[in-house]
Amino acid sequence: MPRARQAPKTLDKISVYIPEKKADKNVMERLRKLGTKKDRSINYMVVEAIIQYLDREEKK
Repeated sequence: MPRARQAPKTLDKISVYIPEKKADKNVMERLRKLGTKKDRSINYMVVEAIIQYLDREEKK
C-alpha cells in the first residue's frame, strides 16, 4: 500500500501592505476581478508575479 503524502510542516507566508499613495490604483479590486476572469486565486496570481519579477531581476 502506498504511503500517504505528508503535508509540509511549515508554510512560508507574506503580508502585503498597499501604501496610501497606491490606493488610487485599486489593486485589490483589480486582483479580484482578474482572478475571477482567469479562475485563479489572488494568492496564485501574486505568487506568479513575484516569481516572474525575481526571474527577471536575477538575470540583470
